[in-house]
Amino acid sequence: MKESEYDAGDTMPEDDPNGNTNAAPGPNRWGKSHAGAQELQKMYAELKWKRRSEVFGVVAAISMFSVQGFILLSGLNLDVWWHIAVALFLGALAADFISGLVHWGADTWGSVEGVIGKGFIRSFREHHVDPVAITRHDFIECNGDNFLVTVPFLLTALYLQLTGDSSVVIQWRSHIWFLFSLGIYVAMTNQIHKWSHTWSSLPGWVEFLQRTHIILPRWHHKKHHISPHACNYCITIGFMNYPLELINFWTGLEWIITKLTGHIPRSDDMKWAEKTIHSE
Repeated sequence: MKESEYDAGDTMPEDDPNGNTNAAPGPNRWGKSHAGAQELQKMYAELKWKRRSEVFGVVAAISMFSVQGFILLSGLNLDVWWHIAVALFLGALAADFISGLVHWGADTWGSVEGVIGKGFIRSFREHHVDPVAITRHDFIECNGDNFLVTVPFLLTALYLQLTGDSSVVIQWRSHIWFLFSLGIYVAMTNQIHKWSHTWSSLPGWVEFLQRTHIILPRWHHKKHHISPHACNYCITIGFMNYPLELINFWTGLEWIITKLTGHIPRSDDMKWAEKTIHSE
């Protein structure tokens, strides 16, 4: 299948019917034709160190997940299954909130200048001018950062499992399952995000997980891409969006930060959105 056909048939539309800017309407104002999207994607190709860090993150995290998962399953005690279930659920909720906090922060503040800007914030700017670029990213580019940040959680849990005596491990069993769940969901957040932008050709098991809200549903995330991209920031399972939107959590934080610093939310994001379109 050609890339253009994949974009049109399998993913969220690339145009922006909600009008993020005052630019004249027209087909494909957004997507890979957008000047900002092309410039931002070029930045990634130039960051050789970032690709290496992503590869390291994926390899290290998968190795530690495998070891920790084996240890947890080999010592599984179903007599306390409800402790495990609660720990897994709380880990998912914590990952969801963390995804929202990071997503909101990177969407709303900062720029693509400097190491952090080019290495981290850049992808958030690209996503708003080319929402389905993520569906064209390979596994490493899509998930490398998230896998990398799980390494400290996994190291903490593994250290406790491998060095603590059995009584300590039993005492901290629920915490270890919590860290395992947190790590899995954090690591998979951007893959889940990618699936939420893929509107056909998804495996049946992924669609089931979306329908049951075990991972972020497509319809739920689509609300975030309505101008000005200021709601539904939690992109792991989406549960935390309900209470956070109810209490205006993000807008409240933005009001406080603007009052204290004078910075305007999403000002850099808008600069990239207002760039003109390059010809294909």
